[in-house]
Amino acid sequence: VVACDVADRESLAGLLAEHPPTAVVHAAGVGQFVDLADIDAARLGDVMAAKVVGARNLDELLGEAELDAFVLFSSNAGVWGGGRQGAYAAANAYLDALAEDRRARGLTATSVAWGAWAGGGMIADGSAEEGLRRRGVLPMEPELALSALVQAVEHDETFVAVADVDWARFVPGFTAARPRPLISDIPEARAALDDGVHTSGNDTSADGSLAQRLAGLSATERLKVVLDLVRSTAAAVLGYASADAVEANRAFREMGFDSLTAVEVRNRLAMASGLKLPATAVFDYPSPAVLADFVLGQVIGSDIASDASLTVPGVAVAADEPIAIVGMACRYPGDVRTPEQLWDLVASGTDAMAEFPTDRGWDVDGDFSSVGGFVYDAGEFDAGFFGISPREALAMDPQQRMLLEAAWELFERAGIDPTSLRGSQTGVFAGASAQGHGMGLGALPEGVDGYMLTGSSGSVVSGRLSYVLGL
Repeated sequence: VVACDVADRESLAGLLAEHPPTAVVHAAGVGQFVDLADIDAARLGDVMAAKVVGARNLDELLGEAELDAFVLFSSNAGVWGGGRQGAYAAANAYLDALAEDRRARGLTATSVAWGAWAGGGMIADGSAEEGLRRRGVLPMEPELALSALVQAVEHDETFVAVADVDWARFVPGFTAARPRPLISDIPEARAALDDGVHTSGNDTSADGSLAQRLAGLSATERLKVVLDLVRSTAAAVLGYASADAVEANRAFREMGFDSLTAVEVRNRLAMASGLKLPATAVFDYPSPAVLADFVLGQVIGSDIASDASLTVPGVAVAADEPIAIVGMACRYPGDVRTPEQLWDLVASGTDAMAEFPTDRGWDVDGDFSSVGGFVYDAGEFDAGFFGISPREALAMDPQQRMLLEAAWELFERAGIDPTSLRGSQTGVFAGASAQGHGMGLGALPEGVDGYMLTGSSGSVVSGRLSYVLGL
């Protein structure tokens, strides 16, 4: 036995030269459960080093060598995904693709996407194992797993997925968000899916336990009780120590929920409330605050529930005044960021023309004009604050980004909590000028092209604000 870091190409090359192998079994891996927003280059590198870099080094250094087997230990995380396992899923998907590539080059390769193994491995943590069991993924005994491995190699398979699955538990969660053709040809999965269709119902009557807890409470207190229930349930499913780690207005998807964990939240809330909640509840009501409002409405009536969640501070106006302006926000050339600054600029007669900004990608030197009216901080935007991915933010017209910022500011200036407007009868009317964002780009950043249509279309401007604020 010789120790070697397969990600260290030089060390691996020396080892292979000294001990030429007749077969390869690549079983290295580093698993991490991390929210997508928290995956930085270092964490991504740790996960990729063992799986991707190591496998690639073995493939390239061995070249055309004739091997009895080239086995890659992949994971079902790369097949059907897993909450907070984005980097790990990608690394394992690479192994599956590498096996296909080697076969195309006439070389042997077998990638085995494993489910959980009993007795350690990537689920040495007892809580992780219990979470998998609840979702219907059962840890396999090593003897059973090794038997499956032998069969895969003997049958010269390129890719196989091996897992011990309780389909009755697994299927409802896996198919909650959308149909899954991946499992449609598996008889046991098909039977579980058909059974779920026949047994699902629309009965939403509560058993009274939660309703009794809410009896006698004010509207605000009722909503707090249900919101605490939703947050603590989400925290338990994600393995957080406290409900404090679950932000009321943060989207479930941003926290790492997938279809499986979403159904687990639904099941726990159903038990606690006595309601028969839809399997898609977490997707239909995408944050703890919104889901709490829905659950409260199901328990005691939607009209009563909405009293607590949709009350917006009123503004006193004269009886004969049909329209009142209660808040303003703006961005203008001349470094104007507030209505007060705009008034000062107009009152003083200040010239707002200035030199071209240097962060727009323009050929400033080749332009005949040297000055213009520019909003200099148009490129600054906190995408995470509005629940927007960095890639989508890059594709968004600056007018959309500034509208979100200005709208949030005007509500705060009016003394209104922007998050309190979700579901209220609030209209959004927006006027947008010419849409030039993205025109003339020689090449789009990777992963951005899919967002360009909604990011650059004028018809989306008002809808963008409506969606973010839930109007």
